[in-house]
Amino acid sequence: MLTRILAIVGLAFGFAAPLQAAQCGGNFETFLAAMAREAQAVGVSRAVIDQSFAGLTIDPAVLSFDRRQRGTFRKSFEEYVATRVGASRVKRGREMLAKHAAILARVEKQFGVPKELIVAIWGLESDFGTGDIGKMPVVRTLATMAHDCRRTELFQGELIAALKILQRGDLTRENMVGAFAGELGQTQFLPSSYIKYGVDYDGNGHIDLRRSVPDVLASTANLLKTAGWKTGAPFGEGTENFQVMREWNRSEVYRKTMHYFAQQLGAR
Repeated sequence: MLTRILAIVGLAFGFAAPLQAAQCGGNFETFLAAMAREAQAVGVSRAVIDQSFAGLTIDPAVLSFDRRQRGTFRKSFEEYVATRVGASRVKRGREMLAKHAAILARVEKQFGVPKELIVAIWGLESDFGTGDIGKMPVVRTLATMAHDCRRTELFQGELIAALKILQRGDLTRENMVGAFAGELGQTQFLPSSYIKYGVDYDGNGHIDLRRSVPDVLASTANLLKTAGWKTGAPFGEGTENFQVMREWNRSEVYRKTMHYFAQQLGAR
């Protein structure tokens, strides 16, 4: 989770900024009113907007956390991987490969991404769905970040994407909770990525990246496939697929850790 936040300035997640950005800073209610107009202009219903924005206030904790997380990875690969890919996590990853073998086989065949890499990402982002995937109300978090002028257009786009998720009925406002930059689900998708790459793999009519393991695994693979993943090709440092993995995280240390973890799980 923290790794995604640390790299957020350079994430290549296809942010969809509003057609006409609202004025950042100033009165928060005025800002929300402008965002409501932008959301309506792209098809979000007034009912969804009113419900989502009701009683909304700036979250100072979000801004404080954002200020503390500026910068990129400072640890070497060796230092970082030692903290993220221990024996217990590798063991758990192998258990997940066995437990979800049928789903992972389908996903790998359809999207071409090795099942070991999918599970490695899952483990790094949320400890296979058992770790902390965030408890922050996503709409409030994104509205706070969008109102702040440092990266307003980026987060205005994410706020509208979150409203679209609510409009589609994939999540309710109550269970749309995430991390300190608005990341959602077991592999920590920002809302625009949720919209762009999310897959309803359990066939229930909704994309639920918080609770549906099939949706999580397929959506994770779909992100890489859409980014240009080459089926059957290597994905270590210096390869084309290693570059494709920039769509997941631009940090070279993090991508090397993804590859290393996948190797420990049996990837070739």
